[in-house]
Amino acid sequence: MFIDLSHVIEEKLVTYRGLPAPVICDYWTREESRQFYEEGTEFQIGKIEMVGNTGTYLDSPFHRYADGKDLSELALDSLANLEGVVIRVSERVTAVDAAYFRNRDLAGKAVLVHTGWDRHWRTDAYFTNHPYLTQDAAEFLVAARARLVGIDSHNIDDTVGRSRPVHTILLRHDIPI
Repeated sequence: MFIDLSHVIEEKLVTYRGLPAPVICDYWTREESRQFYEEGTEFQIGKIEMVGNTGTYLDSPFHRYADGKDLSELALDSLANLEGVVIRVSERVTAVDAAYFRNRDLAGKAVLVHTGWDRHWRTDAYFTNHPYLTQDAAEFLVAARARLVGIDSHNIDDTVGRSRPVHTILLRHDIPI
């Protein structure tokens, strides 16, 4: 069974402060396309312009490391049809540490952290005081051989400071986020 966790992306929807919102428009309208085809033939050709970190997205090792694998280099079985483990965390928890992952079989699995923070999607609250994983959580997930890690908040790292230890640790070990 596949479960789509994606949010709908819409024109001008800011999903990460400081990055541009997506532009969704016609490249060719049906009317404009008629000049290229025989009578009675027309097409709408859409154009979507957005940064890779828009909405629900996947970080590959290349996101953090110049020598890391980009999305096209990741094996499909490292991203899809994985057994998943959902780690439920109280909405009052901000720093999700290694204790939440102990005594669980995480080897080869997609580890998805559910905090309920997605309820703030499309609001200003989504961007501040969001739940994130700690460095010791990332180190534990590597040791536990997790295959992919996700969270339902603004960022898997604490965005108050400038360091991104969770990205650094997981992506260095080829664990997509």
